[in-house]
Amino acid sequence: MLKLFRFMKPYRTAVIFTLVLVFLQTLSDLYLPTLMSDIVDDGVVPGDTGYIWRIGALMLVIAALGGVCAVGASYLSAKSAGAFGRDLRSRVFAHVEQFSLNEFDKIGTASLITRTTNDITQVQMVLTMLMRVMVMAPLMCIGGIIMAMSKDVKLSLVIIAVVPVLAIIILLVVMRSIPLFKSMQTKIDKLNLVLRENLTGIRVIRSFNRTRHEQGRFNAANEDLTQTSIAVNRLMAGLMPVMMLVMNLASIAIIWYGGKRIEAGGIAVGDLIAFIQYAWQIMFALIFASMMFVMVPRASASAARIQEVLDMQPAIQDADAPQPMPARAGSVVFDNVTFYYPGAEVPALSNISFTAEPGKATAIIGGTGSGKSTLIHLIPRFYDASEGAVRIGNEDVRRASQEQLRDSIGLVPQKALLFTGTIAENIRFGKEDATDEEIRHAAAVAQATDFIGSMPEGYDSILAQGGTNVSGGQKQRLSIARALVRRPSIYLFDDSFSALDFKTDAKLRAALKTETADATLIIVAQRVSTVMDADQIIVLEEGKIAGIGTHRELLANSEVYREIVMSQLSEEEIA
Repeated sequence: MLKLFRFMKPYRTAVIFTLVLVFLQTLSDLYLPTLMSDIVDDGVVPGDTGYIWRIGALMLVIAALGGVCAVGASYLSAKSAGAFGRDLRSRVFAHVEQFSLNEFDKIGTASLITRTTNDITQVQMVLTMLMRVMVMAPLMCIGGIIMAMSKDVKLSLVIIAVVPVLAIIILLVVMRSIPLFKSMQTKIDKLNLVLRENLTGIRVIRSFNRTRHEQGRFNAANEDLTQTSIAVNRLMAGLMPVMMLVMNLASIAIIWYGGKRIEAGGIAVGDLIAFIQYAWQIMFALIFASMMFVMVPRASASAARIQEVLDMQPAIQDADAPQPMPARAGSVVFDNVTFYYPGAEVPALSNISFTAEPGKATAIIGGTGSGKSTLIHLIPRFYDASEGAVRIGNEDVRRASQEQLRDSIGLVPQKALLFTGTIAENIRFGKEDATDEEIRHAAAVAQATDFIGSMPEGYDSILAQGGTNVSGGQKQRLSIARALVRRPSIYLFDDSFSALDFKTDAKLRAALKTETADATLIIVAQRVSTVMDADQIIVLEEGKIAGIGTHRELLANSEVYREIVMSQLSEEEIA
């Protein structure tokens, strides 16, 4: 957790003022019992009313100053800890944005959400308390013991005997709670995972009547977290009564032994009252310390999870001296590329070699799991090739900066993803400074003009999260428009026409020919009708190239392609 405190450097002035204010507040709290002792011994016993008023007024002033210090310390600690949490969340988010898909696969989306929200909140809460308690508790405890001993050394032996007992109780609770807190954060990850899957997959769950099954999954994860929380809370719930019991027993011992000391003339009544107050201050200091000891383990577990994210270096990074991409990128070349997913024993792609030329359409077809999408993901460096090289023009993509590389690419992913906002904002996501005319032109090429025009607000119509208020085909067309509006030099269509009817598919491909005339066009598709007019078709089977050529050439030479065609087209259509 100490590593994360480096993010507090911009707020060290506020932290210093907080510590000073807490110090002054603690001094005022320690001084008040002595003034109370003076009132009893020098005011009440001799009946000096004027002295009582003078010392009472002084007590009010000191208490007021202590209150001002307490309010100021609370304000500054909350403000600086809140700023720390804000900065840390921003840092974690910015770092996660640099992750390749490898890191997302390794940690998991649900866990990253928990670490960015719940875990940082845990650290922030502890930091708010720590800035006050780390000064107040030891100062109150040590100062209380010194002040108590100044009243009566022999009576102080009761406190000195009690402090180790309370320390042992706190230590035992902390040792038991640390593994439970670590387990809780992991179980929160699991609960978030189940909840996220349920909310995003609600249509599938309801269509298969699996609501009860998902309710059972959620209940199991929820019950698991609940049981761990109950175990932790049992420890916490037992800590306070035990400590209060010890403190009350100590108070009884102090009053009994103090009474004997008064009877023997070893201590005054006022001093005994002050001594009891100091004893309680010492005990409360230990209670505050115990609260910190309880909270710190959980925050430490959270801090370790946050630090794990910050320490994780992206597997895909820019070269030390990245090469600039040309204004209009050339051909896309796969040179004997082999790719393994992390931890896999069998390659997803093996010995892939081909060239996609500008001004020509290259199509990739194959069965499910043949490696089509994986191949596409190597071009924008979502993953890097394990062996061989992917080049754009004459430049290895690993030598270019990721930002410049992706600026030259217009990707339409297999799963059309839209964001909350207007249709215009979603299309403009591809080019931030796109004009209204450019947006309309991209929508027209993507065959989206008709359905956008039928919506009440047109391009200002609001899309729900994930685009759930439009159809699958409409989402695909808006995703295509988003890629078209940036006018990149390389277009990657990853099975982006699957939700379109044949008529719209044909019209869209015809429009794309003109729009992408000088660009490199790579289309991944399942349907033969989508790829049969391509200048070059690459057939994949089990991660290997089973054929390269035109539709006619592959019909004559590739058994795999012929089987795909026969499964989709009639003999008349093939002829």
